[in-house]
Amino acid sequence: MIRMDTETRFSVKQLAEMAGVSVRTLHYYDEIGLLRPARDPANSYRQYDRPAALRLQQILFLRELGLSLEEIRDVLDRPDFELVAALEHHRQALRARQRRLARLLQTVERTIDYLKGHIEMDSHGLFEGFSEEHEKRYIAEAGEMWGDTGAWKDFRRRWAGYTDADKQRMMDEGKAIYREIVAAMPTGPASDETQACMARWHEHLRYFYEPSTEMLRGLGDLYNDNPQFAANFAEMHPDLAGFMREAIKVYCDRLES
Repeated sequence: MIRMDTETRFSVKQLAEMAGVSVRTLHYYDEIGLLRPARDPANSYRQYDRPAALRLQQILFLRELGLSLEEIRDVLDRPDFELVAALEHHRQALRARQRRLARLLQTVERTIDYLKGHIEMDSHGLFEGFSEEHEKRYIAEAGEMWGDTGAWKDFRRRWAGYTDADKQRMMDEGKAIYREIVAAMPTGPASDETQACMARWHEHLRYFYEPSTEMLRGLGDLYNDNPQFAANFAEMHPDLAGFMREAIKVYCDRLES
């Protein structure tokens, strides 16, 4: 084990192995100005000191939370950035995720017992651990995909006008639709059963904004390309994000034909 004190220097290979990233990743972070190493005066090789190693830790934490590299650079380069405060924030976020994962693990274990015939379980039990906050964040992130557009403004206007009872009803409806989509997956993305689910999904989105077929296709890509969305869908079913993209393509093709 290498002791990390103020005098310690790491080569690219050493830091890559310590952090579990590739050497190419560190080279790229250097190229974009996200993680600049010093240079050995004897041979110009990259050298990383303790502050650089701590900065890399912050980069990896923030990547885990779903930030882009550009967003991470903006955060870390802010004049008011404070490492201890950032770590305390990460601790809170990780503990919240730990609690949620514990609930999801319990749901997985109960589902295994149900499939083995050890316990009874209703359909709602299959989706315990997927909270209202998760659903709200999911909707908000979808709206933010279009930035300060008419669709996003429409979403905020509509959402602000709903009562708590309305929001609860819509959250419950959204969960039910995703349960139906998961149940329809064995029939294929183009099946009548799946496409009926997609029509209900499309109609559900109208609570929040009026989605064009271009926006629907964009959601299909977002579900797969955005790490946070992909992780959320994987928790419901490991193949759900990819299935949704294919089902959305079929649905939109039929709408446009």
